[in-house]
Amino acid sequence: MKLESRPRELHPEGLAIAIVAARFNEPIVEQLIEGAMTTWQRLGGLPESIELHHVPGAFELPLACEALAATGSYSAIVALGCVIRGDTAHFDYVAGEAARGIMNAGLATGVPVIFGVLTVENRAQAEERADPSRMNKGGEAIEAAIEMATLLRGLDAGSEG
Repeated sequence: MKLESRPRELHPEGLAIAIVAARFNEPIVEQLIEGAMTTWQRLGGLPESIELHHVPGAFELPLACEALAATGSYSAIVALGCVIRGDTAHFDYVAGEAARGIMNAGLATGVPVIFGVLTVENRAQAEERADPSRMNKGGEAIEAAIEMATLLRGLDAGSEG
């Protein structure tokens, strides 16, 4: 059997997305939000089909994501934040628990919850990954949300027959 890779076709029609953004490292996260919103609109997503919610920091993302996913109002949730390594173990706890919690939120609810949290060594790396004119990870997170929501919607439709 030959496996073929095919290009992704991303269509946000009929999807509702929530973005949960951390306020900590706000200038970086604002760029991630800008990239996410720009990508959503470029792909044809309607402004009224995407909502933005804020939490204090990356550690608070999982609870907000799970609560929003549990409402049943969203096709996918995107968690955006930035954790920059410092001189203490704080980075390891925050980044690790945010990642685990975000994954668990999706598994617990069956709603795709996308990890769009930068976990970087320094501010320069964060700026590179957040810059909307470069490799903006906010835009990539929206693309992942659309792809996963579309996949799960297709699986649900296939099981209704």
